[in-house]
Amino acid sequence: MPGGMWQRGALRWAPLLFAGLLLVSAESRAGCTAPEDTTPVTVSAVLDGDTVTLADGRHVRFIGINTPERSRHDHPAQPLARAATGRLRTLLAGGRLNLVIGRDPRDHYGRLLAHPFLPDGTNLTARLLEAGLGFQTVVPPNLRFLACYRQAERTARQAGRGVWAEPAFRPVFASTLTPDDTGFRRVTGTVTRIGESRTAWWLNLGRGFALRMPKRDVPYFRLEPRDFQGRTLTVRGWIYVVKKRNELRMNLRHPAMIE
Repeated sequence: MPGGMWQRGALRWAPLLFAGLLLVSAESRAGCTAPEDTTPVTVSAVLDGDTVTLADGRHVRFIGINTPERSRHDHPAQPLARAATGRLRTLLAGGRLNLVIGRDPRDHYGRLLAHPFLPDGTNLTARLLEAGLGFQTVVPPNLRFLACYRQAERTARQAGRGVWAEPAFRPVFASTLTPDDTGFRRVTGTVTRIGESRTAWWLNLGRGFALRMPKRDVPYFRLEPRDFQGRTLTVRGWIYVVKKRNELRMNLRHPAMIE
């Protein structure tokens, strides 16, 4: 197409394109808006970037994010752990918080699972993700605000902020993992074998590391489990050790945990 004609066409479509961008932006903001079904609470302490203690003693773990870990036992603090904790303390300076409790309200530690909002409607999880101070996590059935968090993380990733500029959080190859590599990680590998048990599918990324896909979560995925054979994946999640076999596992419960 001649240059002049292209320019005239671009100018003709520019208002519509601009309107479309505004619409997408408005929809993204709307997806992060605080709903009416919130529970007001008072925060007494910030434990790390994604966990707080309430005045009544309950611990609240924020849904949809995993921030860098503070030092624990023999494990040193991860990069940006102090920054994430400090940012959350600053945002919660007033001590007031409104919670949207998850459909699954408790994790295996007994902590309350919730989406956190400031009194002005600010979604704290989205704010932290947008600053690059954590990774989006998706664990069914707590899928509310999924699109909001995805967009917030995408903004940070495209800008190269926080964890997206930190070498320590780059994906590691499945073949290099050892039993010491537990906790939240991003892992890259090729599915070399697929197995099936009574309750789950197993996607093996080489020897010694497998993704466990519970059968109840298969409907969330576009592909059938066997269609992953031969595909190279980058996944995120929590690695744990099966001690009897000295092998590593990671639960894969939603396609949003595949990059």
